[in-house]
Amino acid sequence: MKLSFIYSFRIEEIGSQRQRLMTERNTFEDDTKHRTMSGQSVVFSSNEVRLSVFQWIVALGLVGVLLYLVSVFWVGVERFEAGSDYRFPYQLSNDYWLYNSYCQRVCAGEKTIIIGDSVMWGQYVKRDQTLAHYLNELAGRDSFANLGIDGGHPAALCGLIEYYGSAISKKRVILHLNPLWMSSKKHDLQVSKEFRFNHPRLVPQFFPEIPCYRASISERIGIIIERNVPFLGWRRHLQLAYFKDENGICRSLPEWAMAHPYDNPFGVFTLEINNFTKELCYEAKPWNERSATKLDLSWVELKTSLQWSLFQRLVKILQERKNSILVVVGPLNEHMLDEKSLAAYNKIKRDIEVLLKEKNVAYYIPSVLPIESYADISHPLSDGYALLAEQLFDNDVIRDGR
Repeated sequence: MKLSFIYSFRIEEIGSQRQRLMTERNTFEDDTKHRTMSGQSVVFSSNEVRLSVFQWIVALGLVGVLLYLVSVFWVGVERFEAGSDYRFPYQLSNDYWLYNSYCQRVCAGEKTIIIGDSVMWGQYVKRDQTLAHYLNELAGRDSFANLGIDGGHPAALCGLIEYYGSAISKKRVILHLNPLWMSSKKHDLQVSKEFRFNHPRLVPQFFPEIPCYRASISERIGIIIERNVPFLGWRRHLQLAYFKDENGICRSLPEWAMAHPYDNPFGVFTLEINNFTKELCYEAKPWNERSATKLDLSWVELKTSLQWSLFQRLVKILQERKNSILVVVGPLNEHMLDEKSLAAYNKIKRDIEVLLKEKNVAYYIPSVLPIESYADISHPLSDGYALLAEQLFDNDVIRDGR
């Protein structure tokens, strides 16, 4: 009897507590609804912190400033000695944040800047056998800086200098034009079929349209944002310089941590960019010792060429920054061209000369080098660079920069 009474009493107590909680809940919901309809703020918990729109703007602004300062501070921490005959690391050709830093270091002095693709960079030679080296040797001092980049076709160079080369202002500039980029519709990026080409992050993302470039809209927008937010470029720099896997693929920090669960992520920061210097990329051997086959190239017309259009845009950007420009055209290895292709190439050269004259752009078209001085269709060997330097050395733009 006593147990039955206690059991009945507990059921009534639980029912009473449940009824009280339901009443409090209904009261809270009615109060919340009333406050919401009347425009009053609703406090959902006793310890929450809610920011106004202005406070969110201030918070985001402070975070943005902090991230910017971190990327700026990193420039002074990382050891990057760009001394005589230095050239941008081949393994970091896609590290545009680092290229921007390199530009700033070089342009702090009075050197003449050399811009171009792997021909100016020196694909088949060591760093003390490039065009910049031989020009410095003739000048008797360190007057020329090699800012060439591997795979730098005109469309990529245009984006590189526009977004990451702003330090190149009021300088003497040797700008190389490699006609090979106009030797076919594929080289000129005109084909509609998608294919992988060099430096897609540097080319125009929306206009002019590049038919073979098929990146998603979100990816293109992300690239544009990265160009204008230094912290994002710095983040990519860390991935390219420090978080590459064994296959050379750059990873985000979470991806790297998953692949190296027992490694310390801070241990990868050597802070030594000069470790990436690569002396020789390919065997330095005359082309005719490998093959004497003549090439039949399908040259595109300048008036329809995408690469030529963006090269002209690059020239305009450099002019607007008050640089003194000398455009160097070639010299292509004409020994490798068959009769038909050589005739078409000579017409391309004449058309380029006419158009540069119309724009009042200083230019120089070097004489073709000896047959044994080329490694392939466009890259000279060491003695070829020495001969090219001798041809260029008496030009007015170069003479003023000695």
